[in-house]
Parts: sequence; structure tokens; C-alpha cells
Amino acid sequence: MKTLIIYNHPHEGSFCSAVRDAVLSGLDVGGHEYKVINLDKDGFDPVMREKDLKAFVEGGRNGDNWPDGVDPLVRSYVQKMKWAERIVMIFPIWWMTTPAMMKGFIDKVIFPGMVYRMEGGKLVSLLSRLKQVVIITTMNTPSAIYESAFNNSIEGSLIKGTFNQIGIHDIRWISLNMVKQVGDEKRWLWLDEIEHEFAE
Repeated sequence: MKTLIIYNHPHEGSFCSAVRDAVLSGLDVGGHEYKVINLDKDGFDPVMREKDLKAFVEGGRNGDNWPDGVDPLVRSYVQKMKWAERIVMIFPIWWMTTPAMMKGFIDKVIFPGMVYRMEGGKLVSLLSRLKQVVIITTMNTPSAIYESAFNNSIEGSLIKGTFNQIGIHDIRWISLNMVKQVGDEKRWLWLDEIEHEFAE
């Protein structure tokens, strides 16, 4: 399966980087083809600036004809998304939501006319090859508290509010909770499970 990894963490050596490496190791073992977007290393600008918003609005009108002013990185990211059969997003949860770069990726790359179109009052995905999205997050909040006090905000904003809205429904969320509090044995178990899953 052709897999696109979208990774966001500024510190190389974080547990998120270990998760990313476990995914890559599993994909290598399974002989899967993959590409990696590393938002931090790419120096991606997550801010929706005036030129970006203008291009975003025009994109909904122009279809496959890219409007002027689209960030070159956005163009390359969209092409990688169109190539992918599976997207794997890896990032930490900060203040109960995505880091700024991952939020900016959603804002600027889920682009009308290229990633989705409006049809009969509904958003329809243009990612014709995409079969599945896997979201892997790390956080230090207990899962019960994240659900009860913060309503699983990733589920509401990213799964339901973004991917479901454009017609993508095969989504799996792997939430690794209490990362700082659990011991090394538990973290290694998580990494082994992730590597095994992506080797299949």
C-alpha cells in the first residue's frame, strides 16, 4: 500500500520521532512504498496569509487549474496526497489539539478544487486513491479525561470536522496517552505494536 506519512514535531528525539521510525521500520519490513512529509524540516509556513486565502477561494472556482499564489510546498503536498492510498499523520497533542504546523497543514493543504470539491451542497474527496487515514497522537492527558473534559477534540476537529466532511470515513486513531508517566516497557510495547501493524 502506498503510504504518505505526515509528521509534525520540532524535536528530533521525541517519542513522536520514535513512533515515526517504528512506522517506517514496519513499512520497510512489509515492502510498502512510502513518502514522508516532515513539516518542521520542510519549514512549512502554517499561517493562512492573504495570498493563501485568495488562492484557496479561487481554487474552489478553478477546478484543476491552480490559481496564482499557491505555496510551492502546498502544491507538492497535494500531489503526494493524491499519490497515497493511505495517509498516516503523526503529531503530539498540545493544549488538547494539534500543533500549529499540523493545523496549518489542514487549513492550507486540504485545498478546494484539488483535495475536494463541492457537489450538491456536500464536500466530495478528490483523493481517488486514498483508502485509509491513520492518526497517531501522543499526549500526557489520561484518555478518560481527554474524552470527558475535552470531548476528544481531535475526533471532532480532524476526524469528523475534516476527513469525514470531505467523504473519507475509514479513519483509525491511535492515541498514546500518559506518555511521560508510563515506563519504558510500555513505550517499547507501543512501538513494537505499531511496527508490526505497518509491516502487514
